[in-house]
Amino acid sequence: MSEKVVKPYDSGQSKKEEVAQMFNNISANYDFLNHFLSLGIDHLWRKRAVKQLRALQPKVMLDLATGTGDFAIACLALKPTQIIGMDISAGMLAVGKQKMKKRAYDQIIDMQLGDSENMPFENNFFDAITVGFGVRNYENLEKGLSEMLRVLKPKGKAVILEFSKPKSFPIKQLFGFYANVFIPFFGKYISKDTRAYTYLPESVAAFPEGQAFVEVLQKVGYQTQEPIRLSGGIASIYIGTKAQ
Repeated sequence: MSEKVVKPYDSGQSKKEEVAQMFNNISANYDFLNHFLSLGIDHLWRKRAVKQLRALQPKVMLDLATGTGDFAIACLALKPTQIIGMDISAGMLAVGKQKMKKRAYDQIIDMQLGDSENMPFENNFFDAITVGFGVRNYENLEKGLSEMLRVLKPKGKAVILEFSKPKSFPIKQLFGFYANVFIPFFGKYISKDTRAYTYLPESVAAFPEGQAFVEVLQKVGYQTQEPIRLSGGIASIYIGTKAQ
C-alpha cells in the first residue's frame, strides 16, 4: 500500500504545485518567521552542515530548495567561485535576489527558478550540493535524490539538513508541543496562511528520517555515513557521496 502524500492544501493540484504556492504565499514574512520560530538555532545548524564540506573545498556548488538563500550564504565560508541557488517558488527567489544584491553576494550566488527533480544541468557538474529543510517537500523523493546524484561530480558530496524526530525525554515532548502547537499558532498569525505552518509538522512526521532516509540515499546510489543528529535530534545532517 502506498503512503499518503502530505501536501499543504489538498487543492487537487500536485504536491509540487502546492509547495510552490505555499512558499509564494509566505515569502514576504519567511525570513522573520524562520529565525523567530527556530529561535535562531537554524543558523548554527547550517554552519555545522557547511563544515562537512570543508575538506572537499568545493568551487562550484548548488543549493537546492534555496528559498531566500540562507544556506547559500552560509556556504560562502567555503570560498567557492560559484553557487547556484535553485527553488520552485518565484516569491521566495524574489526576496532572495534582493538579499543577494543588498549584500553584494550576487556576483557569486545566482538565484534561479527550477525544479529539483528535473534540473537543467549537465551530468557531473557540481562539486557539492546542499539542501536545507527541502527534501521532505520533494514530490518524488527518490527522483529528486537521483537527479542530485546525476549532477554531482564523482567524489562530490550532497549535504542534506532536515528536521527529524527526537526520541528521548524531555526533548521529544517539548518538540512535539513546539511543532504541533507553537509553530502553527504563530506561523498562522504572522504569515496569514492557515495551512503553511500546520503542513510543516505534518511533513516532518511523514518524512523517513534517520536510518530510513540513509537507506533511501543508498538505494539511489549514494555512499553514506552515519547521520549527525543536532539539538537532541530535532534536526539531522545527512551526507551522501558520489562514487568515483
